[in-house]
Amino acid sequence: MAKILVIDDNIDICQLLERFLTKKGYDVETTISGKNGLDMVKKTFFDLIFCDFKLRDMEGRDVLMKVREISPGTQVAIITGYADVKIAVEVIKNGAFDYVTKPLIPDEIINLIERALAASKANKSNTQTFTKATQLKKESEAKSQKSDSKFLKGTGAESKKLYKEVALVAPTNLSVVIYGESGAGKENIARTIHDQSERAGKPFIAVDCGAMTKELAGSELWGHEKGSFTGALAEKPGQFELADGGTIFLDEISNLSYETQVGLLRLVQERKLRRIGGTKDKSIDVRILVASNEDLRKAVSAGKFREDLYFRFNEFSITVPPLRNRKADIEAFAYHFLELSNAELNKKVFGFEEQVMDVLKEYPWPGNLREMLNVIRRATLLTDGGKMSVSALPPEIVYSQKFNFSDSDSDKNDNKASKMPLNLKDAAAEAEAEVLKKVLEEVKYNRTQAAKQLGIDRKTLFNKMKQYDL
Repeated sequence: MAKILVIDDNIDICQLLERFLTKKGYDVETTISGKNGLDMVKKTFFDLIFCDFKLRDMEGRDVLMKVREISPGTQVAIITGYADVKIAVEVIKNGAFDYVTKPLIPDEIINLIERALAASKANKSNTQTFTKATQLKKESEAKSQKSDSKFLKGTGAESKKLYKEVALVAPTNLSVVIYGESGAGKENIARTIHDQSERAGKPFIAVDCGAMTKELAGSELWGHEKGSFTGALAEKPGQFELADGGTIFLDEISNLSYETQVGLLRLVQERKLRRIGGTKDKSIDVRILVASNEDLRKAVSAGKFREDLYFRFNEFSITVPPLRNRKADIEAFAYHFLELSNAELNKKVFGFEEQVMDVLKEYPWPGNLREMLNVIRRATLLTDGGKMSVSALPPEIVYSQKFNFSDSDSDKNDNKASKMPLNLKDAAAEAEAEVLKKVLEEVKYNRTQAAKQLGIDRKTLFNKMKQYDL
């Protein structure tokens, strides 16, 4: 039962509101003194306070300011006999929820109370959401230091095992092979190893081997001298030279050509490099971390990767588990990505509806953390404040179980394979139809409400209903 306090030096107003609101099911207390009202607020929490603008012992604006200090979660509505726009602007600017003028109209009072209580409930929910996000973040960062402002460590069993291995190898100077699916966070693990080593504070250079052409790979890795080839208009230090004293991370190492692997083997063995077109060797001190989304042993067997280079790199190996195996961390990651998205997009989304979190935990995340960040960012953009709803998520996320993106249950895949759409376009269309049907049923086919919930106009909704025979 909501508690309401009435502060008015007119005892008739107090008695009138007490009788009326008590009959409506509210717990009501009254006082004719502003100071006495503040004492009551210190002892008891009130959801809403009606306070007269002109009291005998103090002004309503002063009561308002004190209440905001004593009980920030309490809404305050100012009662005034002066129907003055300046007063309304002043009290609302000072933090009042709203104001009402005498004579009091019952329907207006009830409407104000309902709005105030709804706002109070939303504020409480938002506070709990941010508190929860902060708690999850603190738990995730406990006893460890973030290696990147966009990186959050999980606290589930798989994550604890992962970071135990990281903590074990980080202080050493061993080369490490980091395995993991695309988007699983291999580079962040490499950064963590660097940050927890004695090389922290020295350069950390990340190189995407898959983005380098065969012709330019040597120049990119160990640099070149001016005039060493057509287009070499100036000397250029390579990535290994830039990483001297620190750590170099070679992502998707298996994409390097055989010729580049030969040059890399010499560098790893001798810890010396020679720029293309150069005549002198340069000694370097670099820790090498490499990553691959395929087993390098199989690449060696297939003749794609040099065996001797593999043994040089494989002094220690770490496997980053896919996100679908880290369900205990999904909630923490979701809140973290929401925080980043709010800051990036200048939005104020306060959390997730319960159904959204259920969807996020059930989706298999084939693109792992990178995909999750993109989904949360998109959904944040589509959400106008409050909590994120399921309608803001892409259809393929919401209906992933129906389309069976996960390969974790082969029996289910076999049973449902014949029901799957033939291509992504068909899958997206079927998912969109399901979303439309679900929303329309929820709002009892009220097109205006359905269009608003889906974030489209009525004409678009009508066309889609016609398209999907809804």
